[in-house]
Amino acid sequence: MSQLKRTPLHDLHLELGGKMVPFAGYEMPVQYPLGVKKEHEHTRAACGLFDVSHMGQILLHGPRPAEALETLVCADIVGLPEGMQRYALFTGHEGGILDDLMVANPGDGVLYLVVNAACKEQDVALLETGLVDEHRVEVLERGLLALQGPKAVDVMRRYCPQACEMVFMQHGRFEIDGVSVWVSRSGYTGEDGFEISVPASETEAVARRLLAEEEVEAIGLGARDSLRLEAGLCLYGHDIDTETTPVEAGLIWAIGKPRRHGGERSAGFPGADVILHQVDARDHRRKRVGLLGEGRAPVREGAELYSESGQRIGEVTSGGFGPSVGQPVAMGYVDVEQADLGTTVYAEVRGKRLPMVVSKMPFVAPGYYRG
Repeated sequence: MSQLKRTPLHDLHLELGGKMVPFAGYEMPVQYPLGVKKEHEHTRAACGLFDVSHMGQILLHGPRPAEALETLVCADIVGLPEGMQRYALFTGHEGGILDDLMVANPGDGVLYLVVNAACKEQDVALLETGLVDEHRVEVLERGLLALQGPKAVDVMRRYCPQACEMVFMQHGRFEIDGVSVWVSRSGYTGEDGFEISVPASETEAVARRLLAEEEVEAIGLGARDSLRLEAGLCLYGHDIDTETTPVEAGLIWAIGKPRRHGGERSAGFPGADVILHQVDARDHRRKRVGLLGEGRAPVREGAELYSESGQRIGEVTSGGFGPSVGQPVAMGYVDVEQADLGTTVYAEVRGKRLPMVVSKMPFVAPGYYRG
């Protein structure tokens, strides 16, 4: 087995009592002594600090980098204003999703990308082989912290008040205690918050400063997963993958309008023929849906889903008990005929078929700050 990598906060996780587990090739804290449920509830009520330094951080250099990147993603990158970031999808030639990522335009002629840890190496290879020689892919060795929750703005105001003037999905370059940081007002919990990219050597010092604030607790991967599930957000390799198109995944909004049929830069990305046909014809056979269960028994990833008449219609891709919702929550794929809101489906759990209702996502009201 290859050696697990460590983030710049590894020693701090151990000091804080983090329970370390392998995740995407890294040794990461799944929880701290507070426990997953209380970490989840604390983030929803106050503010949590997550180490997401395992994610890939990349700068794309070269002439017209937005036009270049559009040959690999279906998002509108050319139209991305300076100081903003956008969710994007790398797509394959069959229309499947190779990874989801964030793309920011810092305004200095480069693009800043944040990609999933498990896909980091393949994404770098895709960029290096998919773009022409005049573009350079710079893999950054930086820490990444996510400060999330309704009180994140109160904490951030003490250290970087300028960042608090940003709204959801804005990106800027600032300083925290003399340390140069790149900040976006975003995150993956459904709450207001900030993602803070820090030079690796300064990551621990910045994390300790933030953790010293009364509102802030260290939060592990367990609560990160339950928070993003309640927020209806996909986890790559579970809810989206190479076998799933953006349309099936309910991510049509991630296909930029200029990239669709009739747009000024229509198609031009891998799998465009498959994906844009699904956008126009709506003839895909399955759809990602939210599911709410009864009782307390969580329905986990891999549980098969059945119709009222007993036919297998799909499976759960993420699931658990939603601490903020107070009942089992899941998402998964079902045949489109069974995807209407209010439809009852049955999840097979240890030989029993438990009823679940197709429900709107997100399961909790988002707290994103839009001004």
